Amino acid sequence: MNAPRTRPGIKQRGDRMHISELPKEKFRGFEVFFSYVSSAYYDLRQRSSENVFSLELVRTPCAPTRKEFSDQLFAPHWDDPKAYGLWDGKELRAILEVTPEKWNNRLRITNLCVQDGFRRRGYGTLLMTRAKEIGRAQHRRALILETQSCNTAAITFYLSQGLSLMGLNTCEYSNQDVERHEIRLEMGCLL
Repeated sequence: MNAPRTRPGIKQRGDRMHISELPKEKFRGFEVFFSYVSSAYYDLRQRSSENVFSLELVRTPCAPTRKEFSDQLFAPHWDDPKAYGLWDGKELRAILEVTPEKWNNRLRITNLCVQDGFRRRGYGTLLMTRAKEIGRAQHRRALILETQSCNTAAITFYLSQGLSLMGLNTCEYSNQDVERHEIRLEMGCLL
């Protein structure tokens, strides 16, 4: 999330930090920008002649890679998404969006983003705590999200929050995901 914009009609609670639900009618289509820099990736390794795989952290010999992409809140393909903003006074600093997966009773985090310049201040932890609370209140069996094997900072953060690897997809983004070191990882935790 690079430069979030506030929307008219959003009530703030003075000058203190708080999380509030973002109204769908005001935030539908709100663009969230993601970016990260990585000088490493998790490489998929297979033990010889066995169907046992592992992910091994590999430092890249080249210059760090910068990845950027965007998403929109309340995308029509999600079932009943809810979004939450973490406000620092009147400034939106971070966003969490979740949606229930009714068919398997999990809660999926579809967006978790902290504004550049405000990372490593506990905002992500507050939003991850909120996501777990929502999942438990809805009696979901698990919390899950998607990340990429080259987003090592996010993976480190998710591991610190008690998430672990729950699955992977070696051709989610292209037919060269393994060679590009950008494998889709599903991380999550039981609730």
